[in-house]
Amino acid sequence: MPFVNVKITTGASAEQKAQLIEGITDLLTKILKKNPASTHVVIEEIPPENWGIRGLPVATLRARGDSGVSPK
Repeated sequence: MPFVNVKITTGASAEQKAQLIEGITDLLTKILKKNPASTHVVIEEIPPENWGIRGLPVATLRARGDSGVSPK
């Protein structure tokens, strides 16, 4: 019974999250031959001010227009 925990910053649409769940489940099925009926995928959304990269919150980097940090 695989359990996958995906952590992303807030902003993904319901459709994008559904695609992630489907895609991760498909990968586990194709590569590891896991049963999709027992595969669990959990998406946790973290506010950008609570996620840090290079010593700064993602919200700060995005506000600066840092090209290394995606807008969502």
